[in-house]
This record gives sequence, C-alpha cells and structure tokens, in this order.
Amino acid sequence: MSRRARYARRAVAFLGVVLALGPSEGLAQRVGADMPIMRPEVFTFVGFDELEYFVTGDERAIEYDGDLWIGGDLHRAWFRFRGDQLADAGVGDLELQALYSRAVASFWNLQGGLRVDGRYGEGSTEARAQLAVGLTGLAPYWFELEAFGFVSQRGDLSARLEASHEFLLTQRWIVESEFETLLSAQAAPEWGERSGITDVELGARMRYEFKREFAPYLGYSWTRRFGGSVEAVRPADEPASRGAVVLGLHWWW
Repeated sequence: MSRRARYARRAVAFLGVVLALGPSEGLAQRVGADMPIMRPEVFTFVGFDELEYFVTGDERAIEYDGDLWIGGDLHRAWFRFRGDQLADAGVGDLELQALYSRAVASFWNLQGGLRVDGRYGEGSTEARAQLAVGLTGLAPYWFELEAFGFVSQRGDLSARLEASHEFLLTQRWIVESEFETLLSAQAAPEWGERSGITDVELGARMRYEFKREFAPYLGYSWTRRFGGSVEAVRPADEPASRGAVVLGLHWWW
C-alpha cells in the first residue's frame, strides 16, 4: 500500500470517530464531564520536635517544643507550644502561639498571629501577650530556619532566631544540631530580659528512628545568658550558663 493510501485510510478513520462523538464542542464537554474536579486537600499534623527530660546539677526538668497545624499547601492554621517544668515542683514556663501561615515560596512560609507567655508556680501566675510575625523554611544545604519578631502588649520589641541541621549517620541514626538566640530592644526584668542579646542556646541530639514518626534521642544542651540578662537570673540563684544532658522523644503523626 502506498504512503498516500495509508494517510487516506487514517483520515477516514479519524473522521468517523469525530462524527460518532459529535461536534468539537460536544467532544470537549464530554471529556470535561468525565474528568474529576480537583478540590484542595486539607492536611493535619501534630508532633513534638523535642519532648525531653534534662538533668543539670541538682535540677531535673521536663521540656517540650511542638507544633500542630491544619490546612492545605498554601494556607494553614498553625499552633506552637513550648515550655518547661521542674520535675519535683509545679513551677514552669509556657509559650503558646496561634498563627496564620501562608506559603510564599518553595519551602518557605510567612506566619503571623498571637503569642502568649505564661509563668506559674509558687502560688503565683504571670502572663503577657505579644504579636508575632516570622518566616520559616528550608535554606540551602538543608538548614531549617525560623526568624520571628514580637511586640508585647507594652510595646516591647524582641526577636528570636533558630537554626537546625540534620546529619544522617545511617538511615536510622541521625544527629541534629541546633542554635537559638533571643534579642530584646527593651528591658523586661520581670521576664528575665535585658536589652541586647538575651541568651544563646546550642544543642546536639542523636536519635534512632524506629520509624520516621517515632525516634528516641540522647543529647546535650548548653545555654549562656549575656550582658544585663545575667543580672536578671542571679537573684534566683541561677548560673549565667548551664549545660544539661537530655533524654527525649522526637515524635509526630
């Protein structure tokens, strides 16, 4: 069969299909009717990046740092909770944040909302509210970054910068290093804060992932207070620097 004859047979076959399905508008409608409508999915997440028991000198305490969010790829309602409590006394600190999160680039989210700090124990309770705005995301070389600014109900300005990086020894053994620093523009003695760099925290934790969602860890955390903030902790007989061995759980679902 010649090439021209083959082309003619194909054209006739195609014309027959078009006539059977109807005009082009009808074809488009039929194809569109059969295609499913994609609706935005809603996801949920809850987990603790740190849920740990730490030991330093004569002090024993429990610390936690977790997140809960619900939403889609672009918009999310995000809740953060972190704090610590002495193991042998009902004394502790608590921080809660309720944020709106919006994806602004690949792996980056802009967040804003309300932060509430609480301090309880020894027959008294203190609290303060702050506005919070920040940027979180994954930087090159797999560094996770969080940079937040805060404005208290009295107009005090402060900021917090956090960075962490995971190094895989094997597929299950992972070492995570962390850095955190707090800065304040004004003094807030009742909260142990002076202007300038308030403190710096460094930590390293090695975990074993039985599953991605469940991994116990062992590590070490070191905190150093700077400048005028040292005076804020000395009346409470606390040292300017503190090192602690930590035993905890990295968990999410």
